[in-house]
Amino acid sequence: MQIDEEAAGFFLLALGGVLFVVLAVVLAIYFIVSFLLYMCFKRIPPDHQKMAPWQAFLLMIPCFSLIWNFFVFPKLAKSFQSYFNSVGRSDVGDCGAQLGMIFACTCVASLIPFVNYLVGPASLIILIVFLVKAFSLRGLIPKQNG
Repeated sequence: MQIDEEAAGFFLLALGGVLFVVLAVVLAIYFIVSFLLYMCFKRIPPDHQKMAPWQAFLLMIPCFSLIWNFFVFPKLAKSFQSYFNSVGRSDVGDCGAQLGMIFACTCVASLIPFVNYLVGPASLIILIVFLVKAFSLRGLIPKQNG
């Protein structure tokens, strides 16, 4: 069987285009999640931030984000806890700390073949729930002037 060089070239070009689009979509999703976390960190007064807001964008670094999840999500929850404790609010619970850790663990577990079919979608759902919780907590913090 002889392979037509023109067809093989077209196939490789199409495959490259598909991979480019997939990479662009994945990076866009990473950017959106990083920006949403950044917005949450920015609303928290600086003396309660456990991490600089710009560091949320380090989640866009492939592979590094698997480890960085263990820092960003818990520190956002601790930042919220610090702020709400300072204003005497105890009705906010753990501010998503447990959800953040579960998300970070499911991201790592999604690297395991076959397990990823169950853990991957669960990870996405947990991320959405965490972001909804974070934005609801963000809404409880008054905007700062300046």
